[in-house]
Amino acid sequence: MITKENYLFKIFITIYLFIGIYLSLSTGISHDEYHEQLNWEKNIQGAISFLSTGEYENLINYIDKYHGIGFHYISIPFQKLFNEIVYNINDISKYGSLLVAKHSAIFFIFTISGYFYFLINFKISQDLLFSKVSTIIYLLYPYLFGHAQFNLKDIPFLSFWIICSYFFLNIIEDLYLDKKIKIKSLLFLSFLTAFLISIRISGLIIFIQYFIGLITLFNFKKLKLNNLISKNISNIFISIFLFLIFIYILNPIMWHNPFEIISSLEWMSKYYHDTCTLTLGECMKALNLPSSYYFIWLFFKLPIIVILGIFLFPFCENRIFNNKNILTRIYYLLFLITPLIIILIFILKDVAIYDEIRHVMFLVPLIFITSLFNIYIFNKKLFYSLSFLTLIFFVLENIALKPYQYTWLNSFAKFTNIEKNFEIDYWGISNKNLQKELIKDSKTKVLDKNICIFGDAYTKEFLSNTNFNCFKKYSEIDAEESRPFYAYKNVRNVKRSDPKDCELIWNEGYNYTFYKRKISTATLWFCD
Repeated sequence: MITKENYLFKIFITIYLFIGIYLSLSTGISHDEYHEQLNWEKNIQGAISFLSTGEYENLINYIDKYHGIGFHYISIPFQKLFNEIVYNINDISKYGSLLVAKHSAIFFIFTISGYFYFLINFKISQDLLFSKVSTIIYLLYPYLFGHAQFNLKDIPFLSFWIICSYFFLNIIEDLYLDKKIKIKSLLFLSFLTAFLISIRISGLIIFIQYFIGLITLFNFKKLKLNNLISKNISNIFISIFLFLIFIYILNPIMWHNPFEIISSLEWMSKYYHDTCTLTLGECMKALNLPSSYYFIWLFFKLPIIVILGIFLFPFCENRIFNNKNILTRIYYLLFLITPLIIILIFILKDVAIYDEIRHVMFLVPLIFITSLFNIYIFNKKLFYSLSFLTLIFFVLENIALKPYQYTWLNSFAKFTNIEKNFEIDYWGISNKNLQKELIKDSKTKVLDKNICIFGDAYTKEFLSNTNFNCFKKYSEIDAEESRPFYAYKNVRNVKRSDPKDCELIWNEGYNYTFYKRKISTATLWFCD
């Protein structure tokens, strides 16, 4: 029977999906997208070469050969479906439309993750209303909602982590109830885990979560390991075999040597980009991060309702761990311990992290799950009251920040000078709006068609139907002697000095709700 509440929830998800896909197709191009497209093309060329000649030296010698390409297997059909639509509605180049068309696949898979997030919450709480409200908070959280419109690495990774977690909980449940593990469950988990790793090699650390889950299960239910293995021995071997096959197939770089998986993990954990991330006013380098980096960013990125839930843990732990449903305790502990252990490992191994918390973004939903459940257990009325206020606030913030929701910081950050203390448009989404303003301004001037434009890597993508034909990077501006020219500062160029003797044409930015100071994400200049 379909209840009114279920009907409304489905309507919300449907509307959410269509609005999100539309927004994703009308946003700018992030600085990673060229590199991700190139990684895919290099891997496809290498795969074709390997299948026809048995070798692929070009791929082996490619510097970013260890970058996972898994999500491209999903995004390609979306590219073909939306490519022409994007080209027509955005006044964009063919190449630009190819990149932007992928955004729809990102938002689609994020919405799918919302469904599995809902199922996980229901497994823990056995409360449909709580699970729906928690899911809506997750989906409308501005930070993730913004990233879901273009981030084709971190959002798919986060989404498949959640999906893998759900199927793993099903296996935990079967073990707890003394059921034989279904081969179908192991097949799904093997493939999904391999796919997660094909998106990003750090997906291997999900085995830490699996291990924590099994240890927690053994702690609550006295299982004999020998009996467990003998009972499921054939299925276990089949799942391991399938997992290895899937890993091998989905990662072309491993075709010549399966042990490349080890080299890949070592390479990506110390990735060569020693990027500086502005953190509370301090430039923190990716290859030499203080342990405080994670906690500073989580403190300012997590919603206040989630932070409250974390601090309420001591006041509700007895009720949680005395819950009659043992599976609730197991699931809760799994999601409570996993983020702590993974962050600790990252700190101890000095893993390279930059651009806020993008490389540990997959831990955010796990923190949401336990934190919101803490408030629910502490006081249900408090949970629903705070959730109502939070959702209203999230809607207002999503409207106010569009299209920069991914830069979202909680209200604690509003007590600081945000521009001087934190990264702003580090993905460069502002390029679309800047180029629109450039076109508007150019129509008011008599300009030579050879005038140059200095900007980011995608300077020309939204200027395809104009007479401009000279495009350069902003870093080349100091060497430019001829005038006039246009220049725009975005991404990390925004911290560079302004171009000399130039007129400010446009200051791109946004205003947080209940925050008077405008956040400037980029500037456009005309230099005559």
